[in-house]
Amino acid sequence: MAGQHTLSETESAVSARLGDLNLDFEAMAVASNLFRAANAVRNHLERTVLARADLTWTAFVVLWVTWIWEPIETRQIAAEGGFSKATLSGVLTTLENRGLLERTRGKSDGRLVDVSLTPSGRRLMKRLFPDFNTEERNVTRFLSSADKQQATGFLRELIRAVEKEGTISVPPTRSA
Repeated sequence: MAGQHTLSETESAVSARLGDLNLDFEAMAVASNLFRAANAVRNHLERTVLARADLTWTAFVVLWVTWIWEPIETRQIAAEGGFSKATLSGVLTTLENRGLLERTRGKSDGRLVDVSLTPSGRRLMKRLFPDFNTEERNVTRFLSSADKQQATGFLRELIRAVEKEGTISVPPTRSA
């Protein structure tokens, strides 16, 4: 259970509270269950494989993004990870103090900061990621291969919809 209430209890309460409003309950269910599922998976991964490596979710995302794209500018890490530069700064300091990554001034623009993994950081990611993937497999174990492909396709479509600027219009809200 992700929160104090089960998914079923929450859906019943929402229906009872909002049933008289003209809402797209299917869209709401997709968005809210996406959020709830993402948090449940994130929390599971933090409590299992990431805890064994003494990493938070954010620290892992920083290491992952850096591992894939290194060297990478800090602003790109923040954008890829979906967190603020202030949050990133503290995480970078922690990971740098642990000897897992290093920051250098940008070659083309000294105001920018590039991040790379240290050899120790690369070894950690090579050792950690197979365990991380085992847990990803574990949380999706009840889905068939076809279901996983379909879910991936649906999620990609949601991502594309919100990444296309100007394609989503929000109707004006009514005054109470």
